[in-house]
Amino acid sequence: MGTFINIAQFITSLGLLILLHEFGHFITARMFKIRVDKFYMFFDFLFPLPGVLNFALFKKKIGDTEYGIGWFPMGGYVQIAGMIDENLDTEQMNKPAEPWEFRAHPAWQRLIVMLGGIIVNVLLAFIIYAMVLFTWGEQKVPMSSLKNGIECNDSLGLAVGFKSGDKIVSVDGKPVKYLDDLRIELLLGSKVQIDRGGQNVEIVLPKNFLDQIATSEKFGFGNPRVPAVFMEFSSESINKDAGLKPLDKIVAINDSIPVNFNDELILALKSQKGQVVNLTIERKSERLVVPVKVSSDGKMEAKIGAKSFDDMVEKGIIAYETKTFGFFESIPAGIALTFDKLDFYVRQFKLIFTPSTGGYKHIGGFKSMSKMFGEEWIWEDFWNRTAFLSVVLAFMNLLPIPALDGGHVVFTLYEMITRRAPSVKVLTYAQYIGMGILLLLMLYANLNDFVHFFK
Repeated sequence: MGTFINIAQFITSLGLLILLHEFGHFITARMFKIRVDKFYMFFDFLFPLPGVLNFALFKKKIGDTEYGIGWFPMGGYVQIAGMIDENLDTEQMNKPAEPWEFRAHPAWQRLIVMLGGIIVNVLLAFIIYAMVLFTWGEQKVPMSSLKNGIECNDSLGLAVGFKSGDKIVSVDGKPVKYLDDLRIELLLGSKVQIDRGGQNVEIVLPKNFLDQIATSEKFGFGNPRVPAVFMEFSSESINKDAGLKPLDKIVAINDSIPVNFNDELILALKSQKGQVVNLTIERKSERLVVPVKVSSDGKMEAKIGAKSFDDMVEKGIIAYETKTFGFFESIPAGIALTFDKLDFYVRQFKLIFTPSTGGYKHIGGFKSMSKMFGEEWIWEDFWNRTAFLSVVLAFMNLLPIPALDGGHVVFTLYEMITRRAPSVKVLTYAQYIGMGILLLLMLYANLNDFVHFFK
């Protein structure tokens, strides 16, 4: 059921964004009285081959426009009369321009039509973020509230130089104010400034840090450091019948290894693989010894410290900073949040396409994108992720690649500057090249997903 909900959220979000993006082109074209021959959700052909497998799941013509749902769920399109687009229909272009055609209108009008989808995506992100802030407010965890610092119990974090108890002050000299931003800043940063027991320490992250994290598919450091307090066993745990009770504080293993925090417990258990160990615990005012089994991979298969962030707040491990927004306050806050997300994505984009980082190895397709959504439908999370995807869609479409909106914008700007329109032949070949590039990127990204699935 969780997988179904995950896929349903992804399809709903992506479908909504595609529909509104194409509506941006449609409405701006109609505003200038340019005829739109087709308005399709998904492609009614095998993209990027406009003459292959042409059929629609649904179509209906209203006025001059055919509205439909294609069978190939990669994107969507509007076919604007008198324009070289995904359909590569050049037959009309060999005839004299009609007043209702795209090519018959001034360059500035055509530029607005080309930017229409991007503009709608940006406006949509503004609106969604503003309404999310207005409805749910903003709840973040200040780094200053992590009294015990961060937890570091994985080999990658330790190899880089992190230690449990570290208090991260800044990344690349920029203060990290909230825990919510920490992982993003670590992924995109190069130098981390740390308070380690009152001493200032700087960690230089390896250039391929992003590649290392993506390869390991783990980010086992950066969470708040929690005390070694037993919470619960799972129903499948090898210790489900052991004598531990919720809120038992673990203070030692085999009466010789002292334990205060969860990371210390994890480290100690790794040296006791496949053994039975005696946990010294504090239960209210008593000290007791409870034997537990350690699995072959060094785990006691229990939830330690806290069940959730809300649980951490209740126990005083961290604190929330909560901010509410009135309707008019939420509008500028939503705009600011949109540009924050755009800044993050642009930084990530640069990092992924910098060869030394190795990030290009982990470009993902539809499966990776769907992972953004959880296996439970939580409306606040759904709308936050939809808004972010809208920002991503706007940015990607602005790239100067023929076949994308950005490619059409480049040709239109060229015409406005030189006063000369590119020939139909140039536009056609550029469209072929652009669609070829997009096809290769799509295949590469989804092949990565396929390969990683079987690793």
